[in-house]
Amino acid sequence: MSIDSIRTLVGNADSDDPYAALRAIAELRRELDAIETVTVRRARNAGLSWQIIALALGVSRQAVHKKYGRK
Repeated sequence: MSIDSIRTLVGNADSDDPYAALRAIAELRRELDAIETVTVRRARNAGLSWQIIALALGVSRQAVHKKYGRK
């Protein structure tokens, strides 16, 4: 997904129509999860430790390792 598509979803998340806003938020969540997964993989391939990745994401090392360590 492109940055323009994400910007569109962010705009739609502010919709006056609650259903449209919720759908946009759900799609944003899916897209951000996918982007995070790829970025964590890239960070590990670049040699970053689980501790540094966890710090960047604002979670514990155990949490990030549990979520991404087996992928």
